Amino acid sequence: MNRKTIFSLLLLLLFICPEVLANSFERERNAMVRSQIRARGIRDQATLEAMRAVPRHLYVPAAQIRFAYQDRPLPIGYGQTISQPYIVAYMTEIIRPRPDHKILEIGTGSGYQAAILAEIADQVYTIEIIGALGKQARRKLEAQYDNVHVKIADGYYGWEEQAPFDAIVVTAAAEYIPPPLVEQLKPGGRMIIPVGSPFQMQHLMLVEKKEDGGITTRSLMPVRFVPFERAD
Repeated sequence: MNRKTIFSLLLLLLFICPEVLANSFERERNAMVRSQIRARGIRDQATLEAMRAVPRHLYVPAAQIRFAYQDRPLPIGYGQTISQPYIVAYMTEIIRPRPDHKILEIGTGSGYQAAILAEIADQVYTIEIIGALGKQARRKLEAQYDNVHVKIADGYYGWEEQAPFDAIVVTAAAEYIPPPLVEQLKPGGRMIIPVGSPFQMQHLMLVEKKEDGGITTRSLMPVRFVPFERAD
């Protein structure tokens, strides 16, 4: 049976037996958390629960649904990707999100990372520069959450009118850490951002703002993200 036939059968099940398919996805999602995330060291319970709760298959294109819970990033169109599940969980855990937090995300993409954050934090503000992706993500997120706010704009400048933020998550690789994002980070807050040249190995950086406003940075791991896009 070729891939096209398998995909056709999957779509048929989606319309004929939605409960059966939902149960199948739930099993895949639980297996994803068990084998790809918890087994690799993620221990924060809020993060693990969010990864179990959010249906990743709803945040990928129809042609990618059968791969939704595999251990890899997936294309979502417009040269963008949805990150590998482990990386989403790692970036979530490292910012130490809490139920009273206001979090900024730069690079909404399909909306998956914002949905994970929305399961934990009080308010999530997310910015996408690609209009079509931003509109798609807004429709999905607003149908599921009342604590996610989507803006289509250049994420370099953050969301000044909603600052400061307890944490900031950047899901695209910048050549340097944007100063406006550092300014919008609350004292005691954390930002996670991939830094490096486009289409080369980058470094996932943790930025921490001290209570006195001082900044520390730490390289966590090598990564490869799509470039941080800017408005013309």
